[in-house]
Order: sequence, then C-alpha cells, then structure tokens
Amino acid sequence: MNTSVANTTRLLWAGLRALLVLSVVTGVLYPLLVTGIAQAAFGDKANGSEIKDHTGKVVGSELIGQTYNLPPKNPDDPEEAPRPDLRWFQPRPSNGLGTNGVNTQYALILSGATNRSGDNEELIQWVKDAKAAVVKDNSTADYRVKPEDVPADAVTSSGSGLDPHISPAYADIQVHRVAEKNGLDAAQVRKLVDDNTDGRLLGFMGEPTVNVLKLNIALRELVAKG
Repeated sequence: MNTSVANTTRLLWAGLRALLVLSVVTGVLYPLLVTGIAQAAFGDKANGSEIKDHTGKVVGSELIGQTYNLPPKNPDDPEEAPRPDLRWFQPRPSNGLGTNGVNTQYALILSGATNRSGDNEELIQWVKDAKAAVVKDNSTADYRVKPEDVPADAVTSSGSGLDPHISPAYADIQVHRVAEKNGLDAAQVRKLVDDNTDGRLLGFMGEPTVNVLKLNIALRELVAKG
C-alpha cells in the first residue's frame, strides 16, 4: 500500500514538474522569442502595419480600409445613408456596397462579401446605382466620366468588405473632382496618385494598387501647403 502511494506521489510530482516546465517554455519563453524576432525583423507588420501622418499620429492601418463621409444630418437616425465627403479620394464600397448598416464605417463588427451571384437582380441594381453615383460625383465642369470607364472596384466591395486599396483606374477618375473640391490643379493631384501607386509584387504578381489612406494623407499635406 505504501509503495503504491509512493509511486503515485512520484508520478504526480513528475507530471507537475513537466507541466511547470512546459508552461514556462511554451507559455512564456517561446512567445517572448517569437515576439522578439517579429519586433526585430518585422516591427512594422508585427504592430499592425500602422500608418502615421506627418505629425507622427497613428491614423490607421495599411490593411484596413476607411470611409470618408460627411457628418450625418441627423445623428439619431440609424437609417440615414452615409454621404461621401467628395474632397477626399473614396475607397471601394464597403461591405454590401455600403448597404450593411452594421458596418458602414468599417467598425470591424462584421465583414464579408455580398455572396450574391452575378445575375442576382438586387446586386445588378446595386451596381447600376453605384455606377451612376460614381459618374455623377466625379464629373466636373471640364471633365466627364464615361460609364464605360468606371472600373469594377468602384462599384463592388471586396471579399472582406475592408479592402484598403483601389485600382489606379478608380483613383484616376477621381482626380478632377478632388482637384476641384480642394482648389488644386489636376496635374498636382494626378502626381499624388502616381506617387502613391504600388506596382505588382516582384514585378509580375497581382495588379497595381493605390492605398486610399496614404493617398489622402498626401492630399491633406498638399492642401495644407496651399
């Protein structure tokens, strides 16, 4: 009996020591090692790919899109449709082409695609309405957007609904409107787009993209310079 108790005690003590050692190794040392490597080698990405403005203030992430809307006319009305602030470059439509009331401000409460087929009547109407809005909003006194020039990313959301990038084509058709609203020359604004266009990964993978937040930060700085 005493031998059985002694063996059981020895096994329990061995198991407890193994638990303590593994807890320290896997719960403390390993996370610290991985965190240290991540901070040393990939500090920017490890901290959320933060984007800072010229003052050093963190204003967003390279990985999450943002909306640029005017303040609501009636803050107490949850059904009020957001109105884009046309002084700024606009992102892709957010989740559900902006019809999802839960995630109209990229609040990360919900994200995802519309999950509708290409021949879905509601989706087709959304796209038609979105294209008409893009043409209307971006046409100026001396520049007319042609419906056939509106790219797909201007009227459809991404798979997550949180894509921070737009195509150079969508940025280009916004140039004249942004220039007019901010009292700038269109050539100045187009140069901002060119300077903030990222090419294909390794020169051949994917498509060129424009990060809307970075572009709008550059626009804000240009406007501030007068």
